[in-house]
Amino acid sequence: MNGLQELLRKFKGKRVVVLGDFVADVFVYGEISRISREAPVLVLNHRETQVVPGGGANAVHNLRALGAEPLPVGILGDDEEGNQLIRYFKKLGIDTAGIRMTKSYRTPTKMRILAGAVHSQRQQIVRLDSGGPAPRTNERPFLERKLKSLLPKANALLVSDYGYGTIIPELVSGVSSKSIPSTVDSRFAMTAFSGMTAATPNEPEVEAALGIKIGNDMGKLEWAGRTLMRRLKHSALLITRGKDGMALFERSAKTTHIPIHGTDEIADVTGAGDTVIATFTLALAAGGRYADAARLANYAGGIVVMKHGTRPVTYNELMDAIGE
Repeated sequence: MNGLQELLRKFKGKRVVVLGDFVADVFVYGEISRISREAPVLVLNHRETQVVPGGGANAVHNLRALGAEPLPVGILGDDEEGNQLIRYFKKLGIDTAGIRMTKSYRTPTKMRILAGAVHSQRQQIVRLDSGGPAPRTNERPFLERKLKSLLPKANALLVSDYGYGTIIPELVSGVSSKSIPSTVDSRFAMTAFSGMTAATPNEPEVEAALGIKIGNDMGKLEWAGRTLMRRLKHSALLITRGKDGMALFERSAKTTHIPIHGTDEIADVTGAGDTVIATFTLALAAGGRYADAARLANYAGGIVVMKHGTRPVTYNELMDAIGE
């Protein structure tokens, strides 16, 4: 058994607090029937609707699928989507005591409608977003109380900020401890989170934060990674680069460039960032080095983009990929 497999075995039972924007990903599947007479649009025969954890809830789902004990902390609307997510978590044996259900908030929902002919791969034709943003001031005391009670029992803290207002940077800085790894993935406010263990932005997020274009310029990538890590005061920075793999920056080590795992014939990138940060954080919680955590996250990312929809990577899938 190799070193990465040994590290993966230590994932079992690790407790990771996930402070996140929890999203309901809804997939509506239909088969193309005809063109409507009312307008030049497709008429679909509805076949199936699936509701699965998205956003920070997808990070929670991935942690569970990898053998960890996630401890989600966040807000959901007291609505159909919110209740479906709670039921989903409870079915997986996930402790939901850190999630508040509130009437004053609508659960962020991303509804994707997919269409195709019989026996063909269905294609996404439209996405309808609803819900959020969270009432920040009302919920902060609850979130702070839950974090302070759960973090002493945890092996790591993962912050998943999708911009719905649940995540307050000052709250994170007030509770994050140097005694356990703390990671952040922030869609729009990466530079507001400083002094944590690591961040896992994608390349477009890095470009937006620094106002540059990296492209294929490795010199610009190096400058961007080092500059951002220094500004954020993190110990490490893992930049995901799509078909170009990943780049890991550490304070006192050379940059590690990790080529993409598997093929670049990608099926669906939905939720890949959640899989990456979940795997990376869990590896750090298990005592892994940054380089090993990044390699495991790269394997996991390569697996999940070959799946359609929002789906996690399982412990057995990751173990098999490492062993190949």
